[in-house]
Amino acid sequence: MFILIYKEVVKPAISFLIAVVILLISGIITTSEVLSGFSNEKIATIIVLVLITSGIRKNFQIESLFDLIFKAAKSYRGFMVRMMSQTAILSSFINNTPVVALMTPYVIDWGKKNNIAPSKLLIPLSFATIMGGMITIIGTSTTLVLNGFLEDYNLPIMKASDLLIIGLSVTITGILFIVLFGHKLLPSHEDYLKKYSENIKEYVVETRILEYSKLANKSVTDAGLRNLKGVYLVEIVRNQRVISPVNPNEILEKGDALIFAGNTNDIFELINTQQGLDLPTTARDLENDNTQVIEAVISPFSSIIGKTVKEVQFRNRYNAAIIAVHRNGERVRGKIGEIVLQPGDLLLTYAGNDFKERVDLYRDLYITSTVRQINKPGAKKYYALGAIAVCILFLLISGQISLFLSLMIIISMMVGFRLIKVQDVKRELDLNLIIILVFSLAIGKAIEKTGAGAIIANYIINLLEPYGHISVLIGIILLTNLLTSTIGNVGAVSIAFPIAFELSNKLQIDGFPFYLGLAYAASAAFMTPISYQTNLIVYGPGGYTFKDFFRIGLPVNFVYLGVATTVIVLLYQSVLL
Repeated sequence: MFILIYKEVVKPAISFLIAVVILLISGIITTSEVLSGFSNEKIATIIVLVLITSGIRKNFQIESLFDLIFKAAKSYRGFMVRMMSQTAILSSFINNTPVVALMTPYVIDWGKKNNIAPSKLLIPLSFATIMGGMITIIGTSTTLVLNGFLEDYNLPIMKASDLLIIGLSVTITGILFIVLFGHKLLPSHEDYLKKYSENIKEYVVETRILEYSKLANKSVTDAGLRNLKGVYLVEIVRNQRVISPVNPNEILEKGDALIFAGNTNDIFELINTQQGLDLPTTARDLENDNTQVIEAVISPFSSIIGKTVKEVQFRNRYNAAIIAVHRNGERVRGKIGEIVLQPGDLLLTYAGNDFKERVDLYRDLYITSTVRQINKPGAKKYYALGAIAVCILFLLISGQISLFLSLMIIISMMVGFRLIKVQDVKRELDLNLIIILVFSLAIGKAIEKTGAGAIIANYIINLLEPYGHISVLIGIILLTNLLTSTIGNVGAVSIAFPIAFELSNKLQIDGFPFYLGLAYAASAAFMTPISYQTNLIVYGPGGYTFKDFFRIGLPVNFVYLGVATTVIVLLYQSVLL
């Protein structure tokens, strides 16, 4: 599983599935043990949180809140402090992935207005949400999955008070480090949309069908304008009417303006074939036109990963043409239709008016260059949801109801007020996420049953126990962090928890400090873009490379884990000293 995920042979969810199937066939785990994950309350809590976050994001104008918060920021550092602190607080209560998806266009836009490259802002945005997610129990899937393991092992689960001091310490220290010192390690890469506007002819060109053209009165297919080398026919402009997307059976007429996107050098070869195509003397000014040129990033759980642009039928699926693909800080060369799409790829698209709606439907992309317009709900809905949330919070704090029950009440009320529709629930349920969460519990069970956890625990004890329990804590933290940097936080927790459990049993001490250390180590996903989905969201728009993440992520990782370890030791001296 580790190799499959690291080498990106298949999707992470498929890697987990393959591992679980092998464990089932070998008899290491049973079918009931696998299926028990689907009834795990903490897994269900994560799913409900995702749905609630989606409802809030779609119905409430969080963008106007950003304007209110950031309007006073005049300098780079001033904006960084406000952005990182506010998003850290927001992500402690709302799932951090949609927070980054929502904030990215806003942050890029602020950078443009203040002549600051997106690459100087987007890594801090992602890192702030990762840090803030560990202030509360519900901020990230890490703590909820870990609580699922604790519950399965009949151990006391983590409470909000257990995380608050440590979470605030690592978040405040991490933000201060990046604002005061770490920003110098951030690269300054050019904004791709700015580059596009300056070099628009590299991507899009307009041609016109002349009076004597052989193409006139032929369909697009018969004219040979389908499946062209390196380019797409994305629009036909006829008598000021735009035809998009272009139907293969559309009949071409004299005077039609044909808009092509892609490798425009191939367009000029087409013009030179003497078929009656020419560059117009008064081409439309595409820079000032209403045509949408939109950036979008491929989601880490996208169904189009590993397929070519042609295979996914991108134009038909999204009513948009890809005019360029950027990966690892560089433009991917070659025929657009033959490019194999990867998670984190930045797509420059020449999009129709319903592009955003189609993105919401398929959920394979994050739009990062424009902010979706949101219809503001009536004041009654605000008041009703606010009153419900206050009541639920009171009951939750008083211990009268569980977190899961409180969230179920909130989501049922949101459905009642039509803030979430049934089709939204179907659309937002991410099968990949559910598979990873459920199967991670099964893999953890296998590590326990086979004694693999005990073997590794014995090795760590023999190596580190002579130096004290703190050394053992540091060992489990480093092991977990290595795992999370390569296979993600959920996979890291599923492998490291049984080891931490065996360590505490063999040392005959309370294992809670080890579980806390494991939680913060699993969330320290700073060194690689593949270690957490928020990193992948900003990876393309920032024009980053793996090297960029490692350069800033390594010192941030060191500071974050150093503070977390120190605070845990201070809080649990009686156990560790």
